[in-house]
Amino acid sequence: MAQSTRSPLQSLFLYLLLSLLALLMLFPLLWLLSTALKSPQENLFQIPPQWLPEQPTLGNFIRVWQSQPFGRYLFNSTLVAIGTVVFNLLFCSLAAYPLARLQFHGRDLIFTAIVATLAIPFQIIMVPLYVLAIQLGLNNTYLGIMFPYLAGAFGIFLLRQAFAAVPKELEEAARMDGCSELGIWGRIMLPAIRPALVTLAIFTFIGSWGDFLWPLIILDRPELYTLPLGVAQLSGAFSLDWRLIAAGAIISIIPVLVVFILVQRYIISSNVSSGIKG
Repeated sequence: MAQSTRSPLQSLFLYLLLSLLALLMLFPLLWLLSTALKSPQENLFQIPPQWLPEQPTLGNFIRVWQSQPFGRYLFNSTLVAIGTVVFNLLFCSLAAYPLARLQFHGRDLIFTAIVATLAIPFQIIMVPLYVLAIQLGLNNTYLGIMFPYLAGAFGIFLLRQAFAAVPKELEEAARMDGCSELGIWGRIMLPAIRPALVTLAIFTFIGSWGDFLWPLIILDRPELYTLPLGVAQLSGAFSLDWRLIAAGAIISIIPVLVVFILVQRYIISSNVSSGIKG
């Protein structure tokens, strides 16, 4: 099969273009970090803007951490994000498996209806969800924060497509060995779609970690606030000191970056058929 080749000039142009796009994507984060490291004597809004702080300081981070219960906010966000990921993977995989591998009347209609809900904005279902959460007594609870994200149409769609790509030979071999449907789901299918599970876990973690609107309306106890709500409190506590707000935002971003760096190698397409020996 013929392979396309690029000249050195074309490769150089491509790398420069990709570097420029990466810099544009990183611009807000770099500006946020620069603001968080600036001392109170530096002007944040001077023209032209000053990228590098004249006197870099970690004092803004220390002041934010000591003056606000950011340790508690970090614990709350971590607990909610991990719980949301666990429940989301469990419920979405249990729903996606029969939609992909079992034959029953109305299967395609059910799947179509689930995918169609992706077109419904969260703001439309927010009020019914809030009423239901209140009736279940989930306000001011960790489970209440996780409630809207315990399962989702995107996760069911993603895992259904991954399940459908698993070779039937794996499933048939498990059935011949006397494995139940639940055993096939847990022992054969889930390991086979590990990249899809990791991808869904990352999206769910990031979405839960950065959610602001739902925790804002379901919580009225500050000790249960997550990091986005904690950062929002800084605007009132420090009268819009952008250095401290930027420092709080950086603190809330760091865990997401660490998680992404640790698991990014799993976000690749996987050919599960390599598990079949000829």
